[in-house]
Amino acid sequence: MTVGYGYRPWLAGVWILALTSLGAVSFDAHSPVPVKQGEGAPFQPLVYTLDLLIPIGGLGQRTAWYWTDDSVQWLAYLLIAFGWVLTTAVIAGVTRTLQKN
Repeated sequence: MTVGYGYRPWLAGVWILALTSLGAVSFDAHSPVPVKQGEGAPFQPLVYTLDLLIPIGGLGQRTAWYWTDDSVQWLAYLLIAFGWVLTTAVIAGVTRTLQKN
């Protein structure tokens, strides 16, 4: 239903944009704790959200920070799960579009 039953995979891109906005705003409102004091890149909510949503590769934010607030940590877990599902839908839509019938 969220991606048009497979007939509108571009909707997955819309969902990714919406979840990116939600994550960036939510993570900006809270302060994470660094995994190692004084090491790593400074926290950037938008980059952290993209690091969670994009399952391939890494931007270095996900492994450098963690949350003490359970609700924010659960949001991070949900973004990872949605990222896998939605990225798969986007890739399936792109490959189907590029494929000649």
